[in-house]
Amino acid sequence: MTSPKLWLIVPAAGVGQRMRAECPKQYLRINNRFILDITLSRLLASGFFAGCMVPLNSADSWWPESDASNDERIQTCGGGAERADSVLSALRALKEQVADDDWVLVHDAARPCVHPADLANLVSTLADHPVGGLLAAPVADTLKKAESGDLPEVFETVDRSQLWRALTPQMFRYSMLVSALVTALKDKQPVTDESSAMEFSGNMPVLVEGRPDNIKITVPADLDLAGFILGRL
Repeated sequence: MTSPKLWLIVPAAGVGQRMRAECPKQYLRINNRFILDITLSRLLASGFFAGCMVPLNSADSWWPESDASNDERIQTCGGGAERADSVLSALRALKEQVADDDWVLVHDAARPCVHPADLANLVSTLADHPVGGLLAAPVADTLKKAESGDLPEVFETVDRSQLWRALTPQMFRYSMLVSALVTALKDKQPVTDESSAMEFSGNMPVLVEGRPDNIKITVPADLDLAGFILGRL
């Protein structure tokens, strides 16, 4: 019996409106390299993956300029309006290449700072798990719940002892993830990540602790922070 293969999906169809930039955030540069190129090269350097699928926006004019566009390990497909649509599109594009029990790891294009040790720990921890899981970091800050208003006031302090920040990669079996996403989208459930789709299906993912500096570049200030982190990994 052959061991399940690992496949990588990096959704890159988003437009990154909060960055207020002239291009999607995955095509902003850190040290003169596209964020997407940094992310893909760091993940693929692990040697874990049998292949990689990158869902792209139909209006994407930057991909041909990327280093990744010349990487034979990387395939592309059309993305969707939301992250879940893009991931499902990538899963369907991989259909003829994967087995039902193969692992699929989905990673945010705008998380270039994932540490190789965290990736290796995720893969080894979940290798024999029936569901899968995700990198996550325990919440360290004090959390406040606010009353709505022009100047929000504190309603209460929230117990953080059981709260985690969801990171990526998120790692699940191919057939289970397809089924979970199809059902969640059909039922109009709010799918913000692959874990949430699995949760709606009744399959509870494992939280594998990862480094808190696996940040997602969302606002302009994150670019400098990501550059700082990458210089020290």
